[in-house]
Amino acid sequence: MSDVFASPARYPRVLSIAGSDSGGGAGIQADLKTFSALGCYGMTAITALTAQNTQGVRAIHAVPCDMLDAQINAVVEDIGVDAVKIGMLHSADVARTVAQALDRHQLERVVFDPVMVSAAGAPLIDEGAIDTLVREVFPRAALITPNLDEAALLLGRTLDTADALHRAAGDLLDLGARAVLLKGGHLPGLDVLDILAWKDADGRVQQQLLQAPRIATHNLHGTGCTLSSAIAAYLALELDLLPAVQAARAYVMSALQAGAHVRTGGGVGPLNHGFAPRAMQVR
Repeated sequence: MSDVFASPARYPRVLSIAGSDSGGGAGIQADLKTFSALGCYGMTAITALTAQNTQGVRAIHAVPCDMLDAQINAVVEDIGVDAVKIGMLHSADVARTVAQALDRHQLERVVFDPVMVSAAGAPLIDEGAIDTLVREVFPRAALITPNLDEAALLLGRTLDTADALHRAAGDLLDLGARAVLLKGGHLPGLDVLDILAWKDADGRVQQQLLQAPRIATHNLHGTGCTLSSAIAAYLALELDLLPAVQAARAYVMSALQAGAHVRTGGGVGPLNHGFAPRAMQVR
């Protein structure tokens, strides 16, 4: 028995710090489905409970900060964490709690999806918490993944053209982010355009345009959660940032395509996360 437990083999471990979606399409539920589909071992620290379905959010109940902190400590101190995905942080206190935990446990491969508004337009963050997110969480994340609406809130201006993406990505870096994946999926057009931006060793901004054909589907619920959790999974699998982002985008596009014609609920349905699941990786 002792020889078995002395084995160095383990799974790639990914922790999601996010809100729960009772409808199963986004949040913690989408993250766990993504981790499993990509061959990783998923764990959770739930920041809030939501009552929602494909038609919208009905109620939000915050998890106390001491309970959130206890979840993170319990997971890291026993199982360990190779990468972290952060989603819904609805208040300044929650953001500070998460930032302190990242420092305490020296967690490095962190992907932050700054969820602020649901797809149906419901606010998912307290007023006044945005400054705390920027100050406390941005510098501790290896990558942030805002969509255009979230970037507009962060920058205080409308982003409605492809040309605006490049400048906005640089401005988000200036807010303290180490790297930015600015998602342009809300722009009209036949292609989906995203910008990955980072600063090189000399402090110069580098950008990579990522482009893919738009998939015709009504089932888009949880797309952003799935993308950020897929990036975290690929980072846990030891890909560098750009290959991890590229692989995660490919996974999301395939999941969208696989679920494009499925009917789930009466509103905006989820992706097909399990279209081609991989066996759990052991290394």
